[in-house]
Amino acid sequence: MSSKAKSSEVMAEASAAAASGFEQTVSALKDGMAKASAGFEKTQAQVKESMEKAMKTAEELMAFNQGNLEAVVKSGKIWSAGVQDLTQQVVASAQASLDETLATCRAFVAVKSLREAVDLQTSLTRSAVEKTLSEAGRITDASVKLTEQTFAPITARLALAMEKFAKTA
Repeated sequence: MSSKAKSSEVMAEASAAAASGFEQTVSALKDGMAKASAGFEKTQAQVKESMEKAMKTAEELMAFNQGNLEAVVKSGKIWSAGVQDLTQQVVASAQASLDETLATCRAFVAVKSLREAVDLQTSLTRSAVEKTLSEAGRITDASVKLTEQTFAPITARLALAMEKFAKTA
């Protein structure tokens, strides 16, 4: 074989090898780009899913906190109305007690003997003690009931929070 033919053959082999190497490089680049694109799309989908979950959680938290605020406002309204009612009861009781004391004082003016005065004073004292104990018990019961009613909306929210966050944990 001549050196020219050998040279042509070497050139052809080199050209074929270069073309094959170029094709392999292009194929590897295409494969790498496809894998990178698929990885990017997967990452983008995961980021989107994570953002959607975070937004949903934020919305749920805002709605939950709105419920908490509403429970506190409702509790405040119950307490305010209850205290006003208790105050009216105490004032009415004090007025009745004052009326009774005035009636007894008028009766003192009309007494004719020391015995009548002692009996009247004893009756007034007994009545005052009985009414005081009765009123104290009634006011105490009303105060306890008011406290329970006042805390009911907040207690309900706490129960809901425990239920909700127990599921999440």
